[in-house]
Amino acid sequence: MIAVLSFFFGFAIVVYVMQAAIRMVILPRATRVRLSGAVFAIISVTFRWGADKRKGYESQDGILAMIAPVGLLAVPVSWLALLLVGFSFMFWATDTTIGADGAFNLAGSSLTTLGFAPAFGVGQQTLAFVAALLGLLVLTLFITYLPSIYSAFQDRENKVALLEVRAGSPPTAPEMLVRYHDIGWSSELADEWTSWESWFTELEETHTTHLALPWFRSTDPRRSWVTGAGTMLDTASLWLASCTEASSQDRAAAALMIRAGYMSLRRIAAMYNIAFDSDPEAAGPIAIQRSEFDEAYDALANAGYPMNDDRDQAWKDFVGWRVNYEAPLLGLAEMLRAPYAPWTSDRSSLMSTRKGIGPTRP
Repeated sequence: MIAVLSFFFGFAIVVYVMQAAIRMVILPRATRVRLSGAVFAIISVTFRWGADKRKGYESQDGILAMIAPVGLLAVPVSWLALLLVGFSFMFWATDTTIGADGAFNLAGSSLTTLGFAPAFGVGQQTLAFVAALLGLLVLTLFITYLPSIYSAFQDRENKVALLEVRAGSPPTAPEMLVRYHDIGWSSELADEWTSWESWFTELEETHTTHLALPWFRSTDPRRSWVTGAGTMLDTASLWLASCTEASSQDRAAAALMIRAGYMSLRRIAAMYNIAFDSDPEAAGPIAIQRSEFDEAYDALANAGYPMNDDRDQAWKDFVGWRVNYEAPLLGLAEMLRAPYAPWTSDRSSLMSTRKGIGPTRP
């Protein structure tokens, strides 16, 4: 009876590991894989604790940048470790006289295909073949998984890097709008809205499907996909609320980009249990102060933008747009320790640790 229970217990472990691997690597949809999530949670907590011991953001960023690669390596290691345990139970069930060490040797020999421990009898030989097949399958899945991860990372970072040229470093919404006006590109903003709408759509797909992607940090510690997303959403919100020169088609493009943005950020945030209101009140509150909005409004007016004469209404409209994405945006910036960027990561309670990367708020 004990042997039968041992076999089915080991079998359950193997099935659990394989379904986790399939859901993480092959299944083309957003799904929570508890095993992989637990591994990444342990890795992220450990490295964020280590980063807290460092002074200066760039030094901390070097530690935080290791979360994604170490987590990616730890996931298949956890798969193989659990497969080893599962097959050890099943091998022991086929012959209880071999003991725990003998079962462990058979499982390790089979999973690694080294064959240093021979299997006897049809039952053990069948298990050995299955273990060898699954061991190779897990490694193959992981190897083929890496190119898709880095391809998605590169696509994401191309837009983030271009944003530094357009919106400064750190990027800000007023800076981007003023630069576009100064170089005579105000009419090209609609193309930006359309381009970033596609970026947000791809971001949602890749960052909810591939667990490691949100944790991959930019090659430059001053850049982040989170602050890039926040800057573009604030740019469109500020432009829609304050400026009056745009056509209805251009305004629709900006509104659609904001919608794509907050839907994307909400679904990514939901994967990490970051709290947000799915139907927030249009009147706020938000983390941006009215004085900060007025400063941005004045910058656009001084640049020559045709402005909404009713500044109070412009503020209300800006709040109405921002409430849709603020909570998931700030939650992700906090979780990922994003670098300094006005209106995004500078709202974080951890901002005091980022003095090495940019100015801090008073």
